[in-house]
Amino acid sequence: MTRFSFLLALGMVFSATAVAEDSPSTGWTGEGSISASNTTGNSETTDVGIGVKGKNDTGNWTTGFEAIFDYGEQDGIEAENRFFLAGQLDRQLNDRLYSFGRISYEQDEFSGFESRTFIGGGLGYEVIANEQTKWLIEGGPGFKIDEVREIVPTPENGLTTAVPSMREESVSAIAKSDFSYGFNDNVTFTNATNAIYAQESTQIGNIAAITASLTDVLSARISYEVRHDTNPPQGFEATDTTTRFSIVYTLE
Repeated sequence: MTRFSFLLALGMVFSATAVAEDSPSTGWTGEGSISASNTTGNSETTDVGIGVKGKNDTGNWTTGFEAIFDYGEQDGIEAENRFFLAGQLDRQLNDRLYSFGRISYEQDEFSGFESRTFIGGGLGYEVIANEQTKWLIEGGPGFKIDEVREIVPTPENGLTTAVPSMREESVSAIAKSDFSYGFNDNVTFTNATNAIYAQESTQIGNIAAITASLTDVLSARISYEVRHDTNPPQGFEATDTTTRFSIVYTLE
């Protein structure tokens, strides 16, 4: 992704915000955020990022999407460039049980995977659903496509070089947990865990966050994200972490 792509994505976030505000009858809710973060692992940088989440609940059907883009430089050189996009469609089966279909795409210039795509579905269940606490779990089969990078040493000069990526396709499975707890009307703790299993490498991610309301629509958030691969390509770290400080605009 280029800097132009970053500016375009930023424009899309604010455009979506404006449309949702001008059309409250559409049923869309969600949030847009701008963040500063510190990253360790395959890259160690200070970054900026944008994110947007949206959901449209029409009763039995719920449509949702999420987009995240992080960009950073170190000493004037690009050192972080990650884009994540996901969409999901839920069908309510009873008060707590629902089925879902999901697709996600991730591109990270500084990981061992040029891109990762997942398509799958399954069942979800609301374990706890009250005003203070919410917890839902999801799981099911899917199909995963990884474009895998490889870094190999160059004997002539002792340096390393990247070789063209290889495509790995595999049957996989997804498991997710989304938990939230409201300490009061203004402060909320959330913890989202997901795992995508595949024979070559399993992705495990967790984001813990505390969000505090500043106004009716603005909030401050601090979050800590861990992304782990059980079998990263040679030359790459298995774990990346990101600490984010965000200003969040909520649409209800």
